[in-house]
Amino acid sequence: MFHTSPAIMRAPHWHAQVEVNYISRGWAHYNMSGHEVTFTEGDLALFWGGLPHWLDDASDDLIYAGGHLPLVHFFRLRLPSDVQARLMQGATLVTQATDGADPINFARWHLYTRSGDPMKASLAVDELLLRIERIRFSPYSLLPDSRPVADAGGLDHHASPIVVRICEYIADNFREDIDSVDIAVAADVHPKYAMTVFKKSTGMTLNDYINLMRLSYAQAMLMHDDASVLAIAMESGFGSLSAFNKSFRKVAGMSPSDFRRDVRGRPAVQMAVQSAPDRPYN
Repeated sequence: MFHTSPAIMRAPHWHAQVEVNYISRGWAHYNMSGHEVTFTEGDLALFWGGLPHWLDDASDDLIYAGGHLPLVHFFRLRLPSDVQARLMQGATLVTQATDGADPINFARWHLYTRSGDPMKASLAVDELLLRIERIRFSPYSLLPDSRPVADAGGLDHHASPIVVRICEYIADNFREDIDSVDIAVAADVHPKYAMTVFKKSTGMTLNDYINLMRLSYAQAMLMHDDASVLAIAMESGFGSLSAFNKSFRKVAGMSPSDFRRDVRGRPAVQMAVQSAPDRPYN
């Protein structure tokens, strides 16, 4: 969870979660994978962070809030049947159907998740998930196709619980030497079926997702840890430095060493907002 006035990114980044953004004040321009979008005050947006994205411009007064939602939570959401698939394919969901409670709630959820109190953190996550599910009851857009979409009603199409079990297992074990057989055993299905269901739901192979989890973990270490690139490669689950360098360069467009040098040369992110507002931002 975050609630902050962010610095402009100097390069794209990625992570193995769905990102939730709520614009409390100002505006933010993102260069997504395949399209550009500007979020303005009051917008609530979701997009798949596994594709490179770049906050490349923003108003001076920007305050945005939200979180990074692991796929194990994302595929449990009761959303319209096309939303999960479209987001995983690179679409951006945006709704302007927000109200004065949203800036207060997002600030509170940030404080709760940072409180050190497991009960508060759990409540914040549960409330955020319910807030996301409420998107279906008002018009929203799936960009780059900007036509408003309304809930068609009817029964929910629940994402396969097999995908949830797969995501849980990979989240717990991605730094180990795991393969499709290990994952299928944990999900209690045949390996070919596990691969088919996961690819259909996410657009990724199991190996692609494991690799993305490892790269996301390595990216965080490169940003915040002083360990050597070799140590980070091993800690992240890559079998060799060459495999790590090849995978990292394919996603980031630069070597791990260059990424670390670049990100640590960026201006410091401004201080996060630390208290919930008494009233909605004007």
